[in-house]
Amino acid sequence: MPFSLRLFPAATGGALTLVFSVAVCLALVADNPVQSIDDSRLLNAQHQPGDWLTYGGNYAEDRYSRLSQLTPQNVGQLGLAWSANLGTTRGLEATPLVANGVMYITGPWSRVFALDATTGKRRWAYDPKVPGKYGEKACCDVVNRGVALYQDRVYFGTLDGRLIALNAQTGKPVWAVQTTDTTVAYTITGAPRVVAGKVIIGNGGAEYGVRGYVSAYDALTGRLLWRTYTVPGDPAKPFESEELAKAAKTWTGQWWKYGGGGTAWDAIAYDADLKLLYVGTGNGSPWNRQHRSPGGGDNLYISSILALNPKTGKLVWHYQTTPGESWDYTATQHLILADLTVKGKLRKVIMQAPKNGFFYVIDRTNGQFISAKPYTFVNWATGIDSTTGRPIETDFSRYTGHNAQVFPSAIGAHNWQPMAFNPKTGLVYIPVQDLSLMYGHDPGWAMNQVSSYASGTGWNTGVGYDPSRPPRPEPQAAGVPPVGRLVAWNPVTQREAWRVDQPTPWNGGLLTTATGLVFQGTATGDFRAYDAQTGKILWQINLGTGILAPPVTYQLAGKQYVSIAVGWGGVMGLGAKFTPTLHPGTVYTFALGGKEALPTFPATPGRPLVDLPVRATETQIQHGGLLYLQYCQRCHGDVGAGGGVLPDLGRSPVSVHENFAAIVRQGVLVSTGMPDFGKRLSAEDVTDLQGYILATVQQKTKK
Repeated sequence: MPFSLRLFPAATGGALTLVFSVAVCLALVADNPVQSIDDSRLLNAQHQPGDWLTYGGNYAEDRYSRLSQLTPQNVGQLGLAWSANLGTTRGLEATPLVANGVMYITGPWSRVFALDATTGKRRWAYDPKVPGKYGEKACCDVVNRGVALYQDRVYFGTLDGRLIALNAQTGKPVWAVQTTDTTVAYTITGAPRVVAGKVIIGNGGAEYGVRGYVSAYDALTGRLLWRTYTVPGDPAKPFESEELAKAAKTWTGQWWKYGGGGTAWDAIAYDADLKLLYVGTGNGSPWNRQHRSPGGGDNLYISSILALNPKTGKLVWHYQTTPGESWDYTATQHLILADLTVKGKLRKVIMQAPKNGFFYVIDRTNGQFISAKPYTFVNWATGIDSTTGRPIETDFSRYTGHNAQVFPSAIGAHNWQPMAFNPKTGLVYIPVQDLSLMYGHDPGWAMNQVSSYASGTGWNTGVGYDPSRPPRPEPQAAGVPPVGRLVAWNPVTQREAWRVDQPTPWNGGLLTTATGLVFQGTATGDFRAYDAQTGKILWQINLGTGILAPPVTYQLAGKQYVSIAVGWGGVMGLGAKFTPTLHPGTVYTFALGGKEALPTFPATPGRPLVDLPVRATETQIQHGGLLYLQYCQRCHGDVGAGGGVLPDLGRSPVSVHENFAAIVRQGVLVSTGMPDFGKRLSAEDVTDLQGYILATVQQKTKK
């Protein structure tokens, strides 16, 4: 109900009117839980630790809580306060936001949920009804990382490229805008941010040949205020800005036909004093620079940190972490703002641990390079030149005349899972993974990329093992197993302070507290609290399913809570899992003395290998294997390996194989996200593909 003077009796005295008006205003705020989230409150989010108002906890995105109830001494007394089953079956990557007793969280397929932050009871849910065909256009699962709050609204992006504002109290749409060209494979998985009344949103899709940009919309009306492209377009047309005209000089060939890439799909931070908005940009499209820019070049502004004027979107400065990148080394990973004393001088810095394996400290006032060191094993470069800030690449890393085993892999030494910074310990906590990839120049790329890019119907990176060229294995690879680690990193000395080894990669994001705690979930389902100084495990509980999302903490009625969303998926989780079963997406919230029992879910026993005869020749099986690598392996994993959040096709029911052609070529399951390959695979292709699956199962059975 809007405030109105007509609520007051005409004969009421002034003092009584004032008291009554204050009471009415307080009642209105209580009824509408985010009405008071204005610019001032967002600017001062770090001084309101009882809520979690923005994606990174504040505009600095440090994920550092000043709440003090939980300490290293009592964290072992944490118990479950409540849980909420969201009923989802794909990856949960969202950071919950908490404001005035309500938790707002997104789930797969861009659904939004509002929960009572004290009990977990659902207040409302909103389904934007993203078409199932967009499942194929999402490179890395149908995930969503969260919402933004402003005034009385909840903002989020959808997988099909919409930006939607909901009424925070009812969950009803207020406005919606299409931020992308739906004829091209754009997607949105990242959380928006609200800065000075503007909703900032980027997009993804560089694996499918799109041109990246970041946009600002009026938070109240949804009107587009500005759009900044991250790579230049067709030079035959006027460039959108002077900065893009300059950037075009760092490209060669006909890159614009293939999109160019540079999508801004995750990292955003804001410095209100400097009035600078910081955005991380992604990989080139395609990955392989030999295809998109055959004459070389830095290819600005892919894999860069951009500082923009938030009023206009104009580029103020940039720093490129991986010039001319060729490995999917995005710089979209978490950006953290901090003030550090470096060589006796206080510096305003921005910190990032992007995919390429180097931890960067950059002056956020002007983009000046301060330092960078590898935070994991790296072999694509020997270091970063201290004068130029450019990587010193190894002679084999660009895989121009050979196939090369390169560290890190395209998954990255650190991916989207947020890191956290604790100003008391002076340490940044990073979810690290050691993985490599055999990169090679795809000799068949020119024959198949343009049509699939334009229609958004095929992942094509320009990278593939070239059998005509020799492999160059990494001599040290035997000593670098594919594992994960939680690393505490000193950004001033650029050295590791401590580490906790984890048996698998693809672990969750981080939260740290003023009392000296670090919280993280793992791929094996363990939710843990660590000592921020030493890395000692102080508390843990297994939640049954791998954890990707970062935790948050908040306080209500004098009680501090720690909450985390649990649901397996993401790019590695599509075809592999590290827990025996997978449970529905669930929010778990803990507090001191919590006594609720963990929810129980029906067992999901692994399916046996399918037992069907193989009716394919060796030639057909080999051809089917190539098709499997191209179309199936990324989502369904290795045949017979068990699968992840998506099924192992070697363990699918007989009924699936009886209807295999209809599923693959007629799109009977497209509403669930299964692509329709009817225009890309012939009937013979599908027969060969199924023959490969069944033959592989037969070989495993014989073993």
